[in-house]
Amino acid sequence: MSDSHEKTEDVKVDDALLAPDLVPNLRILYLVLFPTCIGVEMTSGFDSSMMNGLQAVNSWDSFYHSPRSTLLGVMSAMYSAGAIVALPFVPLVTDGLGRRWAIIFGSFLMIIGAVLQTASQNFAMFVIARFILGLGIPFAIVAASSLLGELGHPKERAILGSLFNSCYFIGSIVAAGVTLGTFSMASNWGWRIPSLLQIIPSCLQITFIFFLPESPRWLISKGRGAEALDVLVKYHAEGDADSEFVKAEYIQIEKTLELEKETARVGWMDLLKTAGMRRRVLVGAFLGLATQWSGNGLTSYFLARILDNVGIHDNRTKNLINLATTCWGFFNATILALTVSRFKRRTMYLACTISLLLVFTGWTVASARYAMDEDKPASRAVIAFIFLYSPCYNMAYNALTYTFLVELFPFHVRAKGIAIFQWFSRMAGFFNQFVNPIGIANAGWKYYISYCVFLAFEVLFVFFLFPETSGRSLEELAFLYEGNELKEQKKRVENEIRHHDNDDVSNGKLSDVPDTPVRDSTYVD
Repeated sequence: MSDSHEKTEDVKVDDALLAPDLVPNLRILYLVLFPTCIGVEMTSGFDSSMMNGLQAVNSWDSFYHSPRSTLLGVMSAMYSAGAIVALPFVPLVTDGLGRRWAIIFGSFLMIIGAVLQTASQNFAMFVIARFILGLGIPFAIVAASSLLGELGHPKERAILGSLFNSCYFIGSIVAAGVTLGTFSMASNWGWRIPSLLQIIPSCLQITFIFFLPESPRWLISKGRGAEALDVLVKYHAEGDADSEFVKAEYIQIEKTLELEKETARVGWMDLLKTAGMRRRVLVGAFLGLATQWSGNGLTSYFLARILDNVGIHDNRTKNLINLATTCWGFFNATILALTVSRFKRRTMYLACTISLLLVFTGWTVASARYAMDEDKPASRAVIAFIFLYSPCYNMAYNALTYTFLVELFPFHVRAKGIAIFQWFSRMAGFFNQFVNPIGIANAGWKYYISYCVFLAFEVLFVFFLFPETSGRSLEELAFLYEGNELKEQKKRVENEIRHHDNDDVSNGKLSDVPDTPVRDSTYVD
């Protein structure tokens, strides 16, 4: 075909897919994705904000005999401990039963944990309940983040992934508002009500999940091509079975999965056998550590103790600041989620890490100044830096991480790759939640220096080792580090398209695709 004809076809395809009046199916899909997938992170946000708020709820503090230091660390860290135990089994469920059933399984576990937490009668029961909550969250997170990238339209994949993490703040706002409303209650319902409300996100997932289709890539990998094609036609072409876009998309997915199967070694240790996979694992593991060891764990779980160290002791004031920071976080995270996907991934990660280093250094200096002479302006400066920290963190670690992970790992190891990220993230989170209260209590502002050092390391790691993934389809990115396989993939897809002569689609296989090569522009974000 001529270049001019190709451009004309592209315009028609893009206009049909993006015109608001012609995409009712896609709009419905995104509405259902919100409670089932995008909203999964609400549980994590609710948990961290609730634990922050409960430390300023008198009835909770009295019931558990004012836990501080090690005991407080154990209560917070058991959520991450549960996730660490569950993660080796997550890919078995996600890849074996499908993305939807993994979300359902994780949601049921979280409901059980939330109910037990609400009914807790002692320290041990509370800790066990939080462990069960942690068991459920990785099943839902790994499956939901994979499903968003595999089910959403290629042009909106990055935005969907960014919104996934911004929903963390919806849960945080609800928990902060609830604890602000219950902190003065004299009865134990002052802390049981926030614990009970933690079941809401999981109930939403179970309620709406059956209105959501399964991942087309997972269906094709299981030999269910007809179902996968139906999903792509319905949501990516609004029911047009003759859509060139969907035909090319289906062929690219199918041929890429075939090539992946030929070269795939999907055991856990096999992730380390090739240079490309080792690079992916290294970057995924680093992201797991960086998303927890950048200082965010301090404000997520121990804001009350930080405020104590700068002279703020009133519980109502603490809960108000907690609510204000979560509302501000939701606002800037949502704005960033809708905008950062327009920029290159590596550039945004560099901007994120450099700004975090500068802000956290200022935070540390202000905390030191207050510790030395109880300077009131220094106390206010710490609060200002806490608010400044939020957009610096959210511009990449919140807005891009799951988008980047879905792009980084090819389909056949995607669940394992995100599980590796989650494992390092939960291990770092466990360390944070256990050690942070001890460090804050014993070292004060000096403890923050360790975060400044790690943030400096993050800047160097991103600069030297992060790949650029923007502007390419998931199928192209499947061979990000494997040049020969990428050439073979493109050759197979183009040959498949050229050798189809009819316009029929039968038995889930495409028997006709126009003589148009698959070009990168069709699949860019």
